[in-house]
Amino acid sequence: MNIKGIIWLNDIVDKLVRKHSVQQHEVGSLLENGPHFRFVEKGHRPGENVYVAMGKTDSGRHLVVFFVYKHDKRIVILSVRDMSKAERRLYAK
Repeated sequence: MNIKGIIWLNDIVDKLVRKHSVQQHEVGSLLENGPHFRFVEKGHRPGENVYVAMGKTDSGRHLVVFFVYKHDKRIVILSVRDMSKAERRLYAK
């Protein structure tokens, strides 16, 4: 998947820090470290679907990033959280 940039919504950034203790730079490092991408569902707008990226940050933290892939190849972050044990097993394969 070719990602040209990240669109951050203030409410989402606040939630990620408050609820999941995830910083913006961690998402950036995960996306640069060759994550596994998977289609999740069709988006509300045609051609703008929801995907998940599973990967590791530079510090070794395993995260799951949910995002909308836009027509201009930028992504809108919806949520980010730590991987579950089952997701870590899936990611390791």
